[in-house]
Amino acid sequence: MENIISMKNVSLIRGNRVILKDINWEVKEKEHWVILGLNGSGKTSLLNIVTGYQYPTKGEVSVLGHPFGQTNLPELRKQIGFVSSSLDRFSQTLKSETVEDIVISGKFASIGLYEKVINEDREQAEQLMASFRIDHLKGKTYDTLSEGEKRKVLIGRALMAKPKLLILDEPSIGLDILAREEILSLTKEIIAHQQCHVLYVTHYIEEIVEEMTHVLLLKEGQIVAAGPKEEVLTDEFLSETFQLALKVHWENNRPWASIHQNIGSTKFAKVESK
Repeated sequence: MENIISMKNVSLIRGNRVILKDINWEVKEKEHWVILGLNGSGKTSLLNIVTGYQYPTKGEVSVLGHPFGQTNLPELRKQIGFVSSSLDRFSQTLKSETVEDIVISGKFASIGLYEKVINEDREQAEQLMASFRIDHLKGKTYDTLSEGEKRKVLIGRALMAKPKLLILDEPSIGLDILAREEILSLTKEIIAHQQCHVLYVTHYIEEIVEEMTHVLLLKEGQIVAAGPKEEVLTDEFLSETFQLALKVHWENNRPWASIHQNIGSTKFAKVESK
């Protein structure tokens, strides 16, 4: 398999609103992408198309070698791990579940355990918990965990089915600096040791760790730039994407941005997509 994700001339229109326009994007094997953009830039809609919960108005989509229109989408989703704050809507169901049962439930893509669990499932869950350094949480219920611990448990759940693609949708949102860095360290380990490709969605470029290889910048439903992170994370492209005059510098193989000009005093030229 060469392309993990392929989108050709993809647009998404709802009523008179253009949500995504002429998206041409490929994710190839051994690439790990970060998706950056302001709220309303189209990030969530893009993910909904990748996971098959939304169909584009026009264009061609293929995920993990499965062309849309010729694919059993529920079966495809079993190959995609997904972690998002949107899972918080299941908090009432999750709150009384034990950590290990939540991790195991990822095998069945369910919230709660309703299938027969075999010893191998429990062993796999315990191995994941140990590798994520949350094995000490065994037996604890979800509602007793810190926000950082909850996020690690949900990532473990996403990996239980051994997905070929793992989507981390703003996994550090609401976390303090220590918990955020723990999630980033965990992401580095996943890229290094797990046999899956990572899509990481964030607002903050400093979360782009060394192991992440490529960046997609979205603005108002269109691609500003896409490609290797060193080529995309420029002052010009980031300033256009975030509508602020930004300066980029690198420390410890991670990019950081500072505001170069006051809000309201900046004018932006059109930046053509690569």
